[in-house]
Amino acid sequence: MVPHLITALNGPINELEQRILDSMPASERWFRLEWMEHTPPFYSSVDVRNAGFKLAPVDTNLFPGGWNNLTTAMLPLAVQAAMAAIEKICPEARNLLLIPENKATNTFYLSNVAQLQRIFHMAGLNVRIGSIDPAIKKNTTIELPNGESVTLEPVIRGKRRLGVKDFDPCTILLNNDLSAGVPGILEDIHEQYLLPPLHAGWATRRKSKHFKCYEEVAKRLGKLLGVDPWLINPLFEKCGEANLAEGVGMECLSTNVDALLTKIRRKYKEYGIKEKPFVVVKADNGTHGMGIVTVRDVKDLEALSQRAQAQGLAAKGGQAACDILIQEGVLTKERMNDAVAEPVVYMMDRYVVGGFYRVHADRGIDENLNAPGSSYVPLAFEQSTHLPQPGIKPGASAPNRFYMYGVVGRLAMLAASYELEATDPDAEVYE
Repeated sequence: MVPHLITALNGPINELEQRILDSMPASERWFRLEWMEHTPPFYSSVDVRNAGFKLAPVDTNLFPGGWNNLTTAMLPLAVQAAMAAIEKICPEARNLLLIPENKATNTFYLSNVAQLQRIFHMAGLNVRIGSIDPAIKKNTTIELPNGESVTLEPVIRGKRRLGVKDFDPCTILLNNDLSAGVPGILEDIHEQYLLPPLHAGWATRRKSKHFKCYEEVAKRLGKLLGVDPWLINPLFEKCGEANLAEGVGMECLSTNVDALLTKIRRKYKEYGIKEKPFVVVKADNGTHGMGIVTVRDVKDLEALSQRAQAQGLAAKGGQAACDILIQEGVLTKERMNDAVAEPVVYMMDRYVVGGFYRVHADRGIDENLNAPGSSYVPLAFEQSTHLPQPGIKPGASAPNRFYMYGVVGRLAMLAASYELEATDPDAEVYE
C-alpha cells in the first residue's frame, strides 16, 4: 500500500535523487562527522514537501506527536534508536516519566502517548505518564479507540525533582511543546534529565532561527552533492512585531512578501518552472497548523488582514501572532488516492525510524495539510528508508525516494541541533 508517487521521471527532483544516491558514502560520512560535534534533538519529526522540482522541509517538530501512525514494522527501529538515545544520556536510567500535552479528552493524541510508552518500555524502562494538567487531580484511566487504555497520573513536584506517586524517574520525556509558555512546575529541575530541554519549546523557539540554521547546513550539503542548495531549501524572510488582526506591521509584511516572491520568480525562471510562485505566512512560533495562510500576490495581504481582523489570527495557546515568518511555498506533487499528500519523517536520536503520509482530500497542492480533516497513511515508508537500491532509475523506486526524504529530514534535524545550541541558556560563552 505504498502510495503511488506521481512525480515526473525527469527534471531536478530525479537528478537530485540520483545525486543523493551517488553521494551516499560521502554524505553519510558528513552526517557522522556532524554528529561527533553536535547533539541531535532527542526526537523530532519533519514535514517534507516534494514539488517535483525541489524537495524541502517546511516544518520541524521537536515534540512530535503522531507516533501511533508508525507501523508495527517500524517499531524495532524506534526501540533501537530509543535505546541508543537513552544510553548516551543516562546509561543507568531505570524510570522514565512521560509528560504529555494537556489533552485528556483527545484519544487520538493519547494513542500517540501510548505508543511512546510502549517504545520506551520495550527499550527497557519503567514508564509512567505524568500529567501537569490542573484538571488531572487523581489517577485517570482513559480508554482508547483501539481497545488500549492510558493512565494519566498527577505530577508531584519535590524541591528539585518531578515524579508521580511511588515513582522517582531519572529521566523526564516531554511530549508537550510548551506553546502556552513554560509552566513553573518544570523549571529549576537539576537532578533529573529533562528531554527535550525547555528551550526547545515554542516559548523560546522561533522558526526563523531554525530555517536560518537549515539554510547553513543545506548550503554545505548542497556543495557536497554538487547541487544548487535551493533545491533542498525553502527561502524565507522574517517580519517582527506584526499583528494581522490589528493591521499592525502590514508595510513590513508587504515589503518582505514582495521581495521573497521576486526571489522565487527568479529561481522558477532559472529552472523553467511554469508554476505560480507563492509564499506561506505563519506565526514565527508554533501554530500547530493554525493561522497558516497562502499568499500568491502582495494584494492578497489586504484581504488577509481584513479577514484576520474579523476572526483574529491566533496561534496555538490563544496568543496573538506577533513575529511573522514568510516562507517560500513548496508545492506537493504527492498523491494518495487523488488526495494531496506530504511525507512526514520521524527520527529519534540521529536515526530515521519511519514516517507516513499526511493526506488531506479538501486541500490544494499549495495549501497547509496540517489542518482539521487530515488523515494519515502509515504505510508510506513500508520499505525501509535504510535500504536504498542503487542502479535503479530515479523516480522508479519507493525506497530510494524515501531514503532521499530521510536525508532531508536528517538535515532539518541537524539544523535543529545547531538551533538548540545557539539558544541554550546554559551554554558557555567564549569571548
